[in-house]
Amino acid sequence: MTLTQLEAFVLVARLGSVKAAARVLGVSEPAVSGALAALRQHLGDPLVVRTQGGMDLTSGGQRLVPIASQMVNLAVEAEDAIRRAQGAPELLRVVATSTVAEYVARPLLNAFTARHGPVEATLGVTTATEMPALLLERLADVGLGPRLSDLEAGPMMRYRLVVVTGRRHALARSPHVGLPSLAGQDWLVDASGADPATEIGMLLARLRVPESRIRVFPSLGAAWAAAADGEGVAPGVAHLVASDVERGRLVVLPVEGTPLDLLWHVNTVGADRRSPMATKLRRFLDTPHAMQAMHRADGSIPVSRFRPPVYVTLWS
Repeated sequence: MTLTQLEAFVLVARLGSVKAAARVLGVSEPAVSGALAALRQHLGDPLVVRTQGGMDLTSGGQRLVPIASQMVNLAVEAEDAIRRAQGAPELLRVVATSTVAEYVARPLLNAFTARHGPVEATLGVTTATEMPALLLERLADVGLGPRLSDLEAGPMMRYRLVVVTGRRHALARSPHVGLPSLAGQDWLVDASGADPATEIGMLLARLRVPESRIRVFPSLGAAWAAAADGEGVAPGVAHLVASDVERGRLVVLPVEGTPLDLLWHVNTVGADRRSPMATKLRRFLDTPHAMQAMHRADGSIPVSRFRPPVYVTLWS
């Protein structure tokens, strides 16, 4: 029985599928399936079984989850202890939904590391569905995005959600846009918009926008550029699209019930389990310096698909 096998099992249990666990770990599905099979053979229990609704834990699997989770957490603590003993910079692993990562998290981490260095900060993009598993298993220290249950969440930044399009779009000349008229439009979104657990994802579900009318772009900026060319409508963060609206590239649609006042949150495990750097970042978020940084759309911390920093080499 190895840490790799336990980690694979815990993530399958948390996320409900081998595919989701493989995506979070950044490995192939056969690699996760192989680790799970080896653990099953070692313990003499199926642990998880396939059902029509997905995957269910056996009685043995249910008992193993908290134990395996604790062992994975202890392995993370062991690595952190060795880093401190070697005098390495403290590690801060941050994950965020795509919009937050693109426009908010990078300048925030730049400002934080400048004040609290030396800190080795990593920033990864993940979904709101995957984020709780990453935080609970200590594969990430902080999650930025929507409020998550079963975690300690606090308000990070207030923003206003609007709907934008190009000047030549048919709806741009409408004095009032009802919600039903938006259901038949092409929606241009980033990965956050395609995530059903985010505010935009829930809005599209509420409007019953068919999947065929949702176009996912690599970034929200790319979605806004396509909207400016008249290819559809896009969700917009008011203060981030303000310059494009002032220049006339985008038009804010007078949609019924908008703008929506919403919050992004900082999510961590409880104070007794989170890293010192995660606690410092939470405190930093209450400062004017942090708020100024988050309202700037710049920064230089690279963003990538999240990869767990602990066990990647064990899968090679």
